[in-house]
Amino acid sequence: MPITPEEIAETERLIRPHIRRTPVLSVNMSEFGRDALPVELKLECLQHSGSFKARGAFTNLLTRPVPSAGVAAASGGNHGAAVAYAAMRLGAAATIFVPTVTSPAKAELIRSYGAHIVIGGERYADALAASETFVRESGAMAIHAFDQPETLRGQGTLGQEIETDLPAITTLLVAVGGGGLIGGIAAWFAGRIKIVAVEPDGAPTLHDALKAGKPVDAPAGSIAADSLAPKRVGELMFPIAQDFVQESVLVTDAAIRAAQTALWEKVRIVAEPGGATAFAALLSGAYAPAPNERVAVLVCGANTTAVKFE
Repeated sequence: MPITPEEIAETERLIRPHIRRTPVLSVNMSEFGRDALPVELKLECLQHSGSFKARGAFTNLLTRPVPSAGVAAASGGNHGAAVAYAAMRLGAAATIFVPTVTSPAKAELIRSYGAHIVIGGERYADALAASETFVRESGAMAIHAFDQPETLRGQGTLGQEIETDLPAITTLLVAVGGGGLIGGIAAWFAGRIKIVAVEPDGAPTLHDALKAGKPVDAPAGSIAADSLAPKRVGELMFPIAQDFVQESVLVTDAAIRAAQTALWEKVRIVAEPGGATAFAALLSGAYAPAPNERVAVLVCGANTTAVKFE
């Protein structure tokens, strides 16, 4: 296993001064019109830069030598915002490459942190190719969104935080894009609880990889395409997922929209489509817990303009 719990614990101590300890909200699914079921919502959507990605971004910047050319990242939006935020806080230059599907909210957030943003190509893979060219030509340090040990260790600190906050849970639902989040979390728990991967049915990257026995190209559709639709999952996280992700479920775009709406209307939590995807599995019935399961759901991102204030 390329990432160990000991490495994650060491990383957590390093980045703790730079990240928030995000809260947990206890709800019951009866509040959402479903059968009664106590559920813990881990609100990582309240992390700096609006998503869990700040953990991996700070880990990269604090453990690798940053050249004078600064750092560069390709992103659907959240990773780019996190790298821009961490670079701003630590005094480094940042250049962020995003595809045209990136939401205006995420693009504006990246700009607000002082990074240079380059928008081009239709999907994450296009932004990644452009960033790689920039790194070769400029000498900037590349910070990969998911397929990098430092990124995985940083995201794994969320697993450590969840276990500390919720030691009694037996099941954790986690949304998947490139797999950095679920890979890091699964590496931390190492089979101690049931990890359930949740993806849009239009972007089944991990689902298809687990069926194939290796990372494979997958469709990149879905309303969550700016956070959960890379071409394929990371090579580093895949063996971790094979060992420690016990179930993979898919949800529709309609279910994701319904989860966004329910989180806002019932508990006043703002979640972007990717951030609401794990909850969509529970709300839609795509994942049905057994009677003895004690369930937590990770709400992992909030960078959206879906809620507007007058």
